[in-house]
Amino acid sequence: MPTRQTSSSGRSKSPRIQVVLPEDLCDRLTALAERDSRTVSNMARVLIQQGVERMERQQLLAGDSGLLPSEVQADRFRAALLRQEQNRGQRLQRTRRLRLFRPRA
Repeated sequence: MPTRQTSSSGRSKSPRIQVVLPEDLCDRLTALAERDSRTVSNMARVLIQQGVERMERQQLLAGDSGLLPSEVQADRFRAALLRQEQNRGQRLQRTRRLRLFRPRA
């Protein structure tokens, strides 16, 4: 269960969790953080966020959606736009101007 602390101004801070990492994974995380000029904590947050988003997308594709309705709606909207763009390209390929040949009198 994440713990939530309060700041000196009385506002609550972001929840905190504690994670135990193997030595080699911690070294790799530290190297990534240094390369991106981030703190190790911030790099871990970014990687966790990306992993969670990827798993949510996989669950959505598998039909087991744990996503918020707005996220599902946004994904459906993107898919509809992509289909519309593909259909438009097909219609443009099918529509060609015909030139009528008029014999000279």
